[in-house]
Amino acid sequence: MFIGEYHHSIDDKGRLIIPSKFRNELGEKFILTRGIENCLFAYSETNWTKIINKLETLPFTKKDARAFIRFFLSGATIAEFDKQGRINITSPLISYANINKECVIIGAGDKIEIWSEESWNDFFTSAKDKMSDIAENLFNESVSL
Repeated sequence: MFIGEYHHSIDDKGRLIIPSKFRNELGEKFILTRGIENCLFAYSETNWTKIINKLETLPFTKKDARAFIRFFLSGATIAEFDKQGRINITSPLISYANINKECVIIGAGDKIEIWSEESWNDFFTSAKDKMSDIAENLFNESVSL
């Protein structure tokens, strides 16, 4: 399970250091794709297979299913680490996530997310004040956090 928050800079060549704890969990090769809310998602090959299996159950006759699959899969790429633990992020993915220099890499359960620092700060500021309501809506009374 991916957990934690790390701050790193992307270089001019689109390379970003991924924390070693995440590298171990992602494996030698993993999938990097567009996420939701203008961040990037990175999945281990095992977790990616689970996502693909879920996507294959969506009815292709539904417009929303086709749109989501196109959006999600068209940005996907196989990523690998270099000797310094960096990945190379393609320019379309950098552009999609509005990444300029500073990045926030977070563990999000079955994946990691890569955010521009500005987008992460905006999300976090907005979400932190709503966490009590969000938790109340998501969890029933028998769940203890």
